[in-house]
Amino acid sequence: MLGILPLVTILVCGAQALPGNVENALAYGQVADRHFNVEERLLRDGYYSESHTVTTSDGYMLEINRIPFRRHETVDNATKTSKPVVFMLHGLQGSSISYVTLGPGRALAYILADEGYDVWMGNARGVLNSRRHVTLDPNVDVEEFFDITFEDIGMKDLPAIIDYILELTGKSKLHYIGHSQGGTAFLVLNSMLPEYNQKIASANLLAGVGYQENFPNRVLSLLAISTNPIYTYALRQGIIEILGPDWNSFLNDAECNDDNFETCSLLIIKEIMGDLFNTLETLAGASIKQYAHYGQNIRSKSFRRWYYSPITNLIKYGSLNPPEYQISAITVDVTMHYTVNDSLLDEQDVIDMAKVMPNTRTRKVARETYSHTDFVVAPDSKELVYDYIVESLNKYEL
Repeated sequence: MLGILPLVTILVCGAQALPGNVENALAYGQVADRHFNVEERLLRDGYYSESHTVTTSDGYMLEINRIPFRRHETVDNATKTSKPVVFMLHGLQGSSISYVTLGPGRALAYILADEGYDVWMGNARGVLNSRRHVTLDPNVDVEEFFDITFEDIGMKDLPAIIDYILELTGKSKLHYIGHSQGGTAFLVLNSMLPEYNQKIASANLLAGVGYQENFPNRVLSLLAISTNPIYTYALRQGIIEILGPDWNSFLNDAECNDDNFETCSLLIIKEIMGDLFNTLETLAGASIKQYAHYGQNIRSKSFRRWYYSPITNLIKYGSLNPPEYQISAITVDVTMHYTVNDSLLDEQDVIDMAKVMPNTRTRKVARETYSHTDFVVAPDSKELVYDYIVESLNKYEL
């Protein structure tokens, strides 16, 4: 029994990082063959937009969405001045649409565009809008395509995207905004590839998950002890892409009885996810390995690289255990926004990270009930978070 429950743990953890009311959502079961039409949404909301494809060093083809002008401006009537660039990355199971869900006047991407910023929004590998590869077919080469953790996003997706944006815009630096896993990827990038500290003028991390020494949910912490065994079991069952075709087929065909506790538990997980989001149609897709990496860190109370086995770790890392990410190497001007009502990130862990990072400050959201997901879905986020971000960015000259 304890073997299957940690899968509930890591699924629930990732699920709480999602926007809960994403429009243009897809029908469950078609998730692997469709994508969120972000351009259509932006046009409907009155914004000119562009979609670009960035190919990573290992062949993943990522969609990134751009809002270069204010609302109702076009190429013909927009002010022809150089604008500072802001890049935004979503959380686990989110997508670029996370930053426009609240609509004009409330969504962070729209607010920044109206303030005169050149806004870019990323879609990490594996999500609906970036479910492509130069040689791999995600429907056929499932295990290889979805062999993904947040480290791949930080060390491969972000460098490719940042370099592409800077080259296209002619800028030497950009501003970074990351929610949840988007914050994790930033921490990985700038600790593992510290040269990117010189390419980012500032970063605002919205509940950016890193340290897990004080993970706030004690029950989930206990369950996470068995993360590795349950991850192995999930792979054996073909559960590699969360809400992909194998996941959907397995759960739709499964039957629950006294002899298959694991199958019963997976059916319960599906029900839990449905309860969390009111619908299963809002999910943007992810790899089970991404969830498991967070589960490993919750178990080890650390922020470290993927755990294989002692022998494989020794071969890959030169040590029996994975090395921790050295976030002290991050020199970017960082603001870490957090809330005391966060079930995935503890206040003390945020404070401890800020102590290690030389140019980092913390900022507690001034609403006690503000949650991990509220950073991208709460209507009062403009007053509580976004206005501060705009004010801080306006102080830079890029």
